Amino acid sequence: MTDTLTTPAFTEDANALAELSNGSSTTVATDPAQAPEPAPRPVTQRERIPTIDVVRGVALMGILFMNISSFSGPWEMYINPLMVGNHRSYNLFAWIIRWVFFEGKMRAAFSMLFGAGVILLTERAERRGSKNIADIFLRRNMWLVLFGVLHFYFIWIGDILYWYGLTALLFLYPCRKIRFRNLFIAGVLVLAVGVGGDAYFAMDGIRTRNQGQAAQALQASGKKLTQNQQDALKKWNDILEKRKKLHDDDLKAMRGSYLDALKWHIQWGPQMQAKGYYMLGFTDVLGMMLIGMGLYRMGILTGALSYKVYGWTIAIGFLLSIPINGFQAWGIIRANFQPESAWWVLYQIGRLTGAVANVALVVLISKAGLFKWLTSRIAAVGQTALSNYLFTSISCTILFNGFGFGLYGKLEYYQLYAVVAVVWALNMILSPIWLRYYQFGPMEWVWRSLTYWKRQPMRRSALEEQEALAA
Repeated sequence: MTDTLTTPAFTEDANALAELSNGSSTTVATDPAQAPEPAPRPVTQRERIPTIDVVRGVALMGILFMNISSFSGPWEMYINPLMVGNHRSYNLFAWIIRWVFFEGKMRAAFSMLFGAGVILLTERAERRGSKNIADIFLRRNMWLVLFGVLHFYFIWIGDILYWYGLTALLFLYPCRKIRFRNLFIAGVLVLAVGVGGDAYFAMDGIRTRNQGQAAQALQASGKKLTQNQQDALKKWNDILEKRKKLHDDDLKAMRGSYLDALKWHIQWGPQMQAKGYYMLGFTDVLGMMLIGMGLYRMGILTGALSYKVYGWTIAIGFLLSIPINGFQAWGIIRANFQPESAWWVLYQIGRLTGAVANVALVVLISKAGLFKWLTSRIAAVGQTALSNYLFTSISCTILFNGFGFGLYGKLEYYQLYAVVAVVWALNMILSPIWLRYYQFGPMEWVWRSLTYWKRQPMRRSALEEQEALAA
C-alpha cells in the first residue's frame, strides 16, 4: 500500500506508460490480424484509482452504521430506536445523528461506485484490446448473484449483493457508453419512479391506519360501526396481529439455533429477493448506479475536478440534505415511529443530495492528501470490500444470533455504535496487513478467479511486499 493519492489523469497516463514499458521487450506482431487477442485479466495494483478505493471503504464501513440495528434486533428497530432499554435520550440522539447525516447515503454511495465500476471494468478491457468483454461482465455478475443468494440464506437476511448483481445483468452493460448528463437524467427518473411507488404505498398505509384507528375510537366510545367501519377495523387489526407475529417469530428464529435462522431466511427469500426486487425495489439501486456512472464520467469520483467544484458540491448537498432529513426525522418522531408515514416520500431527495455531498467530501480529503494515516487504511478496506462485507456479516451474526453470543434484541440503540467501532477497527487493521502480502482480498481472489475462469496469482512479488511494508 502507498499513501500517495494521485489525480486520475496522472494515474491513467502513468498506467498507459507502464503498460507500454512493460511490453517493450516483447515481440509485437506487425500484422494486426496475426496478433493474438490479449488475455482478459483483472485490474492490477498500478491501475487502481486510490480516491475510489477510499470512497468505497468509507461507504462500506458506513453501511454498517445503518445495518447494525438490523443485525441486532427485529425489523422495527431500524426505524424505532426506543424498542429496547430505558435510555430514551441517548437512543433518540444516536438515531437522529444516523438519520440526518448517514441514513441511506452510505448505501447510495456504494451503489454509485458499483455503477462506476462497470465503466472502469469495460474501459480497461477495451484499452487492452479484449473482445470478450461482455462475457467477462456476464460471468462477473452471475457469480455476484450467486454470492448474494448464499449470503442471504446462509449468513444474513439483509444481503445486497444479489440486488447489485441482478441489476448489473439486467440494465447496466448497455449504459456504459452513455454521456454523463444522460446518465444523471436517467438515474433521477428511475429514482422518481421508485418515489412514486413509495408515495402510493405510504398513502395507502396511512389511509388504512387512519380508518382503522377511527373505527377503534368509535367502538371504544360505544357507538355502532357501519359495515365499512367494521371492515376497516378488521383490516387494521389484521395488520397489527401480523406485525406482532412477525416480531415474535423474528425474535424466536434469531435467538434460536442456526437451523432456526436458516428456516427464517428460507421463509423470507422469495419475498425479499424476488418480489421485493421487482416491486420497484430495483429502482433504488439502479438509479444510484446510473448516477454513479455519471459522476465517474464527470470526474467527481476520481478527484479530477477543481477544489472549488468539490467545495460547492459539498455545500449545496449538505444545505439540501440536512434540512430535508432533519424535517423527515422530526416527522417520524412525531408519528411515534409508526411505519405508515408520509415522511418516506422525502427519503430519496435527502438521500441523494447527502450521498453526493459525502462522496465529494471524501474525495476532497483524499485529493488534498489529508489524514493519510487514515485514508490509506480506509483505501485498503475499499480494495477488499467484498471480503470485508462478508466478514462484517459473519462477525455480527455470530455476535447477535442465538447460535453465537445471543445478543439479538438485547442491546440499546446507542450501545450498538460501540459494536460498529470495533468492527471498523478490525476492518482497518486487518485489511492493510493482508494487502502487504496479497494482491486481492480472499473473496476478491475467488471472485476474479471465477470471473476469468482461471486461478489468479494471489501473493505479491517480493519487491511489492517490500514496498508495501515500507509504506
